[in-house]
This record gives sequence, structure tokens and C-alpha cells, in this order.
Amino acid sequence: MSNKTPPDVFEAIHTLMHQHRALQHRALRDSGQAVTPLESRVLGFFGRHPGATQSELAEHSGRDKAQLARLIKGLRDRGLLLAEADPQDGRQWRLHLSPEGQAIRRAVQQQARQIGQRALAGLNDKEQAQLLDLLLRLSDSLQAAD
Repeated sequence: MSNKTPPDVFEAIHTLMHQHRALQHRALRDSGQAVTPLESRVLGFFGRHPGATQSELAEHSGRDKAQLARLIKGLRDRGLLLAEADPQDGRQWRLHLSPEGQAIRRAVQQQARQIGQRALAGLNDKEQAQLLDLLLRLSDSLQAAD
């Protein structure tokens, strides 16, 4: 074993995610997609949770509700998000991706897959499976402590 102090696992994960986001931002900018990184994440949320509300997005993201309201309004104005009144509570709006929003989300997902493939290129299938297993175990440990 080396006499070097092992890196903090969560600091390494944080650094990795920062690198990943930086590459995603660059790919998004270079692709000519007309969305910001935050808008891309919002589209991703509603793509994964069709019919979710702005409040659910705020709870999930931890972002300021006013900031999200402006962001969602902009995405709706540009035709990337569609809203329909909640049948049980007319004060709530259920949000869905429009066909244009879906197309942008697919392009962003493709970029993310390419970045992921680049990151994992140095690991064989067994190592990738082991890494995923270890990360899921860390996640489970944190959820159990919740």
C-alpha cells in the first residue's frame, strides 16, 4: 500500500461530476442547441417525470421557486414545455415536453452518452459493473441513514 493519503471518495466523485458537467456544457454550447445547461436539466426532469409540477421540480432540485418559475415560463414561451391544468387541482399545472423539447432532450442525452463512453473507455465490462455496484451501495448507505 502506498504511503500517500487516499483521496476522499466524495471529493473524487464531486470532481468527476464537475468534469462531466463541464464537458456537457461545452457539448451543449458547441452543438448549437438553444438551451442553457439549467434549461437542459429542467427538460430532463420533465422528460423523466412527465406531468410533474413546478413544485415537484423545486423539491427535487432544491432551487429557488421564483427562479424556476421564470425558467419554466421561458421554456413554455419557446414551445419546449407544455402545461395542462391538474384535473384534481386547477391551481396546479402539469408539465410535459413538447415534441421540440423531446428532440432537444434526445440530443442532450446522446451527448451525455458519448461523454459517458469516453469516461468509461479505460474500464473493462467487469470494472464498470463493479464501479456501478459500489456507487449504488454508497447511495443505499446514505438512503438508509436518512
